[in-house]
Amino acid sequence: MSGPMEMIALRRGHRLAVRRAGHGGVPLLLVHGFPCTSLIWSHNIGPLAAAGFDVAAPDLRGYGGSDFAPDGFYDLAAFSTDLAELLDALGWSRAVVVAHDLGAAITMDFANRFAERVDRVVLLDGTTPDLADAYAAAGIPASPPVSPVFDYQVNQGLHADELLDQLNTPQRRRRYVGEFFGHRLWSPAGAFSDADRDLLTAAYADADRLRVAFADYEVVMGQRAVSAPAIEDQPVRQPTMMLVGADAVTLGSHIEQRCAIAYPDLVGPFWVSGAGHFLSWEKPTLVNRAVRFFCADLLG
Repeated sequence: MSGPMEMIALRRGHRLAVRRAGHGGVPLLLVHGFPCTSLIWSHNIGPLAAAGFDVAAPDLRGYGGSDFAPDGFYDLAAFSTDLAELLDALGWSRAVVVAHDLGAAITMDFANRFAERVDRVVLLDGTTPDLADAYAAAGIPASPPVSPVFDYQVNQGLHADELLDQLNTPQRRRRYVGEFFGHRLWSPAGAFSDADRDLLTAAYADADRLRVAFADYEVVMGQRAVSAPAIEDQPVRQPTMMLVGADAVTLGSHIEQRCAIAYPDLVGPFWVSGAGHFLSWEKPTLVNRAVRFFCADLLG
């Protein structure tokens, strides 16, 4: 269901674990976020391949089955460069990109840093570029204070080692990650079964894998060096569609107005009832159909 795993070497020497299906179709890259791995696309890879896509769902550097970063960088530019090298390794000149959470932020950077490689973009409960001046000029107020449900951001970004010291057994690490699929209210109650959480948290039993997952939050908090400045102060100009779970708590206010500025060639955002942050898992049939319809001309 989740597609066979391939280890694909990049030019800089490290390898990404990539789930593959549908060789020969329209190139489609699925980019996961936190606290996920490519397994979050388990209900999408097969159906999208059957629809005519050549699907690649990588584990980001350091995540899941991929190698740890040889240079120690876990920032947007490093992730984006990995994606460009992955396209080269697959023989793809360009691809449709479907992305979620951290993957959406990476895709914003990727779509501007390597604009010629991105055909179109689908964001699932994504984010918007940092266009504060443009938002203010349009009369869009700043987002309200972050909800207490986001206390983890401070802990992971400023106190990562201390947090990991507390999560000092595989069971504690998996339970911590499992909370994001449970009581943190990112999704409707019951969206994930115990078996789902067991599958999705397995990689994080490893302390080094969980530590890497905190690195992006350290970058945001200015606690970790970056390979290059992120390109997050420009609109994404490729055709874009956004789906947002109506029960998600992860987006700020005035998302429609922000998206209209951030994504000039936008379809949506469309609000999906009965879903939260993890749309690819919670509403896979809807997501698969939306991607297929958005790319119908490419599929022929």
